[in-house]
Amino acid sequence: MRIARFTTEGVPNAEVSQHPFATEDGLGLELHRFHRADSDDVILLLHGLPASTDMFIMPEHRNLVSFLLDSGYPDVWSLDFRMSNRFPYDTETHRFTLDDIALFDHPAALRELRKHIGNKRVHVIAQCLGSVSFMMSLAAGLVGEIASMTSNSVALVTRVPRWSKIKLALGPGFFDYIAGVSFLDSRFGDAPVLTRGWMISRAVSLFHRECDFRACHMISFMWGAGNPGLWSHENLDPATHARVADLFGANGLHYYRHMRRMVRAGHAVRHDDRFPALPKDYLELAEHIDTPVLFLTGDRNHVFRDSNIVCHQIMSKARPGLHELQVLPGYGHVDPIIGKDAARDVFPHILEFLRKHSEGGRDGAR
Repeated sequence: MRIARFTTEGVPNAEVSQHPFATEDGLGLELHRFHRADSDDVILLLHGLPASTDMFIMPEHRNLVSFLLDSGYPDVWSLDFRMSNRFPYDTETHRFTLDDIALFDHPAALRELRKHIGNKRVHVIAQCLGSVSFMMSLAAGLVGEIASMTSNSVALVTRVPRWSKIKLALGPGFFDYIAGVSFLDSRFGDAPVLTRGWMISRAVSLFHRECDFRACHMISFMWGAGNPGLWSHENLDPATHARVADLFGANGLHYYRHMRRMVRAGHAVRHDDRFPALPKDYLELAEHIDTPVLFLTGDRNHVFRDSNIVCHQIMSKARPGLHELQVLPGYGHVDPIIGKDAARDVFPHILEFLRKHSEGGRDGAR
């Protein structure tokens, strides 16, 4: 089955609309709305790097948007911010960091969202660096009141495997100044023979014998420390594995530099002094976050290890009883969202948490 890129066929029986908006630093971004009816509880989904809205609307299995629509949340939105592979930004030379996203993208998205839904409750479900950057916005007080947040894999604590630390230390400089590429792309394996991308992909595949998909190898190299790095193969539908390059595209190198700084600190910190209005240390402000957070993580997380377990411990000391943790047996970094059985194994945990913080508690969204 060949699945079209950027299709919305995975969300039947919903009105799908696009809502473009601009950030204060001059980028055009977009919200997708999947609407069946108005609701007092609105869901906002945030992808990671280098993904997009597409990870939430996959037609090859029951996806998160359809699950939420069918479960009593009929107004679901998804944000494509500057990391989205639906935009060209990460194939351009840039110096964006997570600070840019926290300061410009998420606040602008919430302003646009509020134009359409008013003061209704907003619940955020976020993956990977979408989660980190939104938690940064939340800690800095830039996004207003959020009814609840579900954070998958990583939030304000950043703990990675040793091999990832080595890649973060050496990789950005090597690829910028020696390899001569300003971004990494899961599609490098399809590049013309002997081009830089082709050679990078072949070199990476020498260390990945777990499958025959060069895109899967590249994605593991770009973000993980396993074979494969971001998921367990048995958790993916074959159609998903065959099109991982559609779901996870190119990403700019400078994000790695910010992540390197965070990993060295052990938690989310400001990258530099370009934006003095942002806090130097985001975790120091975590005690002021009164939004309940569900921390999700797979017990095979080869990207951010136990980051969310530790973050839950730290934030729960400041706000006992407010936050929750769910460790997912057999899951890795991103398969809790894109896995073929996620609707059975993972999404019910998210739904239970949402219902606790919706109108009327557990029964309010039924």
